[in-house]
Amino acid sequence: MSENGIAIAMVFIGLFLIGGVVSLARQGLKVGAFICALGAALAITAGVLWW
Repeated sequence: MSENGIAIAMVFIGLFLIGGVVSLARQGLKVGAFICALGAALAITAGVLWW
């Protein structure tokens, strides 16, 4: 897989985790939403820096 492919995959994972943040926030699970938000921020940052 090329470097751009890995970067795109990391951004996709980050967007997937943002969906998890929305879902967990609606359910009132603030700790889980925070953990997903942290993971999403890390994944998107990794994807952008990898590009």
